Amino acid sequence: MNDTNSNADVARVRAACEALAADRADITFAAVAAATGISRATCYRRRELRAIIDRYRSHQGELLTLTGLADRVDNLTQALDAVAAKVRRQEEEIRALKRRETTPTRPTRSQTGD
Repeated sequence: MNDTNSNADVARVRAACEALAADRADITFAAVAAATGISRATCYRRRELRAIIDRYRSHQGELLTLTGLADRVDNLTQALDAVAAKVRRQEEEIRALKRRETTPTRPTRSQTGD
């Protein structure tokens, strides 16, 4: 593809993203493809077009890139580890309390009548 067509496609994708954002519509590859007449596969395949769409989508907070997903998974893993550690501590405390309850105590002298 020559540079003129490439630049025109970039401009069309950018304009479509801006129009969708102005309308508060979801910025998806399908919506951009429909607005520009460029196939969705082309929008995915061409790095510069995908980058424009991803940038606009990230402004909407809808972009789930692999990096974004990895960050979310990492945060969830840390939160889950913290909860698991707290549960383990509480289980240990419960076991210790149960041991104290079930351990027979020796009667004191005042209880035996000595």
